[in-house]
Amino acid sequence: MSEEFELDTDDLKRRMDGAMANLKTEFASLRTGRASASMLEPVMVDAYGSQTPINQVGTVNVPEPRMVTINVWDKGLVGKVEKAIRESGLGINPQLNGTIIMLPIPELNEERRRELTKVAGQYAEHARVSVRNVRRDGMDQIKKAKSEGMSEDDQKFWEAEVQDLTDKMIKAVDAALETKQAEIMQV
Repeated sequence: MSEEFELDTDDLKRRMDGAMANLKTEFASLRTGRASASMLEPVMVDAYGSQTPINQVGTVNVPEPRMVTINVWDKGLVGKVEKAIRESGLGINPQLNGTIIMLPIPELNEERRRELTKVAGQYAEHARVSVRNVRRDGMDQIKKAKSEGMSEDDQKFWEAEVQDLTDKMIKAVDAALETKQAEIMQV
């Protein structure tokens, strides 16, 4: 049995890459200077009994460099969309105009830049946790194989492989965070 054990490191790497891709998507939502429809991608609305992306409950437009509008299709969801935006941590104060929600993007002051770097830090921490969860899954597979008769040398080899993969991904997350924070603080 021990000779046959082969940890699927490609699967672990793919899952860790997924966490990294998700982090990049979340970072894209932290557009700093200009309004962008992608700012609203991580915001989910409680619509029809499930969490739904904003772009599935209304049309998102960017009519001006500092304004995003959402034309909500269902009048009953306007309040829920507004609430989701307020609670999203984007620091945008929605203004209602019938079924249209206007989101004026405030000029970034020093305080707002610091808030955005904290939000970026939270996104990075979520990515690190995801990577560590994948690491834990890999280690659990190794422990299971050990209990089924894998040698201690094989166990140490595979644990080192998983740890090496994890360390590389955590470094990539930290590097992406540093880059994003520098971009946010740039005036």
